[in-house]
Amino acid sequence: MKKKLDVRYLTELALLVAIILVMKLTGLSSIPVGPLNMTLTMVPIAIGAMLMGPLAGGILGMIYGFTSFYDAVSGGSVMTGVFFQLSPVHTFILCVGMRILVGVAAGWIFRGLRKADPTKTVCYFLTGLFTPLLNTALFMGYIVAVFYRTDFIQEKVAALNAPNPFLFVVLMVGVQGLIEAVTGAVIGGGVGKGVAHALKRD
Repeated sequence: MKKKLDVRYLTELALLVAIILVMKLTGLSSIPVGPLNMTLTMVPIAIGAMLMGPLAGGILGMIYGFTSFYDAVSGGSVMTGVFFQLSPVHTFILCVGMRILVGVAAGWIFRGLRKADPTKTVCYFLTGLFTPLLNTALFMGYIVAVFYRTDFIQEKVAALNAPNPFLFVVLMVGVQGLIEAVTGAVIGGGVGKGVAHALKRD
């Protein structure tokens, strides 16, 4: 039985990894919005974290993180490309480390919400909502902690007329963050609940 479960786990994980890579190759994973990319890959990461747990969420976050780091190295992302020139190590932590944390946290958030959710439905939509919000908070939080004083970020701060780091993040992310959160809640929550019901895991 355990071997059968392991095969199913690996198969489902491989399928979600393939979805993330296909999204990246087809340009569906992120949509450029100014210096940032609106990230849609949080949807399969949230689904994996909900259906398979924190470890799977962390692995999926890592896969997405490596594609993000590739953009930094290749210049596919303007912002992380600049950060890579300044500090490859911090850029790796930003792109990969933060995304691993997002996936792991999403899995634990779902477990906590599911225990407190008598409907066993709302927890899926809340996790779908919180995952992209958490991604934004960790990603932008690390940028503020490490790169805020760099000329690149200070130019953005001046352009946005942001008086402090918190408002800089709010103004920088703007509507993009809200779209990511709503998309995560609607698609991630809906698909997650639907698949869980089909697999009799709800």
